[in-house]
Amino acid sequence: MSWLQKAAYQSRVPNGENFDIRQNQVERWVRHYKNRLIGEANLESIIRLEPQERKQTIERLVVQMLEEERVIIPRSEMDQIIQRIINDSVGYGPLESLLKDDDITEIMVNGPTDIFIEKKGKLSKTDTNFKDEEHIRHIIDRIIAPIGRRVDESSPMVDARLPDGSRVNASIPPVSLNGPILSIRKFNKEPFSMEDLIDFGSFTPEMGEFLEALVKAKTNILVSGGTGSGKTTLLNVLSASIPSGERIVTIEDMAELRFKYDNLVRMEARPPNMEGTGEITIRHLVKNALRMRPDRIIVGEVRSSEALDMLQAMNTGHEGSLTTVHANTPKDALGRLEAMVIMSGLPLSVDVIRDYFVGAIEMIVQITRLPDGQRKIVSIAEMAEEDGKIVINEIFRYRKEGVSVHGDSLGQFEATGYIPKALDKIRGFGVDVPSTLFQEGTLL
Repeated sequence: MSWLQKAAYQSRVPNGENFDIRQNQVERWVRHYKNRLIGEANLESIIRLEPQERKQTIERLVVQMLEEERVIIPRSEMDQIIQRIINDSVGYGPLESLLKDDDITEIMVNGPTDIFIEKKGKLSKTDTNFKDEEHIRHIIDRIIAPIGRRVDESSPMVDARLPDGSRVNASIPPVSLNGPILSIRKFNKEPFSMEDLIDFGSFTPEMGEFLEALVKAKTNILVSGGTGSGKTTLLNVLSASIPSGERIVTIEDMAELRFKYDNLVRMEARPPNMEGTGEITIRHLVKNALRMRPDRIIVGEVRSSEALDMLQAMNTGHEGSLTTVHANTPKDALGRLEAMVIMSGLPLSVDVIRDYFVGAIEMIVQITRLPDGQRKIVSIAEMAEEDGKIVINEIFRYRKEGVSVHGDSLGQFEATGYIPKALDKIRGFGVDVPSTLFQEGTLL
């Protein structure tokens, strides 16, 4: 009697003590039939099938193999084996269930048994495990293979995107001392709306009304925030307020913006190929976008010398452009941009750079992820020049007041009493925003 037939016999013994034995047998079956499937079937053609047809095809092939080997397996274990083979062969292994959970926004794999998730703004460790580091490498390869990217010792870091738009970053030794690590940033199937963010408590209806008016009035807006603060989500919401009849070009490192618009051109940067050539940077795309007759340019995030090109675009008739930057305060955001402009290599003085800022950026929206996971717009500020200096005039802010007994962050949104100079521009576009919106005090 072969080990397969013995395992099939033992799996039918209804003894609770045999649970661990049966689980080990399931693992052996999975490995055995997955190896046969890889060696004997055309996995590339199976991957291209619809999910239900893919499952039926793999199930049919595994049943045929069982019949060939004269092995009988209980239906419950058969389903488990088939699902595991599907996940490992044409899916994402142990991550499949996490990817299907719409409440999970981030998946972080630090090692085979160290998998963390962010759910409703809070981090927690899961019971999900990989078999070993090689198993993680296999799933990383499964993710990046369809988009023609690679990860190895010569190129140990890679960015990728899943078919549903989720953003993936993977690193392997020698840059990763923990072994292969993987991070997946998931996005809502349906993009959030302005009303959704108001309902979440990210800002108030009054602040939302003002933001929408700014976008309609073609105001240049810089969204600033830290990692995971919700910059891309907010940028997507703001972009959805652009009136029809304009031509929009979006430029991203990894395409994440998802808003519906008629005259929309989407562009995505490209990393170098295996020979180290063919790279197309954000800066290349910004320069190219200027030749495409855009009314507005939306850059997912400025990180380097493309900041200069973006500022030039904002200064030369492309009003209403939007972009984001990694920074913890509006002042820090300007400092980051200044450093990026210097990285362009042009011999620009501080005064020239300041002129770029004042002529290009009109509003800075600061968004923050609080310790309890809530994401809040903590500042909406107008940038201006007074007596030769750049000043940041805050219009709305979030005042932190402490933490509740349950660990929830407490605070209030409030208007500072400052009436923005952009109000005249907003009204010039026929958008009615009452001055009472800016009266000093708490926003309810």
